[in-house]
Amino acid sequence: MGVQQWSDNIILVNLAQEPQLAEELQAVNAMVADKGDCDVVVDFADIDLITSSSIAKLLKLRKALVDCDRRLAISSVKPRVYKVFTVTGLDSVFEFVEDQFLALAGLQLVSS
Repeated sequence: MGVQQWSDNIILVNLAQEPQLAEELQAVNAMVADKGDCDVVVDFADIDLITSSSIAKLLKLRKALVDCDRRLAISSVKPRVYKVFTVTGLDSVFEFVEDQFLALAGLQLVSS
């Protein structure tokens, strides 16, 4: 799990379960605030549950990226977790990708 600088302009976040999930989102928000010019892939492969606090951190991250004309891709979301995004109407707010490799490839193609 963790946050890593995948390339010069892409941050990859492999989330852990709560409470580390919230801490990792906090860390990536700080990285984006410092760096600014980057896209972010958040991988949900190991996540079975998401809290409202973590959703708020994702929304804050998305806003920071959109304000800099950058992208946030969320990958590998399990159906149970995706349902939370659907019920809250956030499925149309975030960009969801099947897995982190497709998300990374898509971001690299756009930035090339």
